[in-house]
Amino acid sequence: QVQLVESGGGLVQPGGSLRLSCAASGIIFRFAPVGWYRQAPEKQRELVATLTRGGSINYADSVKGRFTISRDNAKNTVSLQMNSLKPEDTAVYYCNADVPLYGPTGLWGQGTQVTVSS
Repeated sequence: QVQLVESGGGLVQPGGSLRLSCAASGIIFRFAPVGWYRQAPEKQRELVATLTRGGSINYADSVKGRFTISRDNAKNTVSLQMNSLKPEDTAVYYCNADVPLYGPTGLWGQGTQVTVSS
């Protein structure tokens, strides 16, 4: 079964850190462009960070310098290290593999909730 499964979300205080992980089965991450997206209540899903097959990285302006996307080819996982978290980072975070075989927007995980609050 082809699927992406996110983990690592939770409740954290402002200024804290979390590390999200996305595990893939049935798809090899190093052959696919991957990314993290998020959706806050009553807002559209937005790009957080992307990582191409060649290693090029793009971040949303709102997370530059605070978040880091990385890929572990041996474990077939993609991670998002989030530091200096702010209340406005609160959202459901989704992992994506941009593989057209799985639809116009690729393959998505089920999402993991991140809540930044004191």
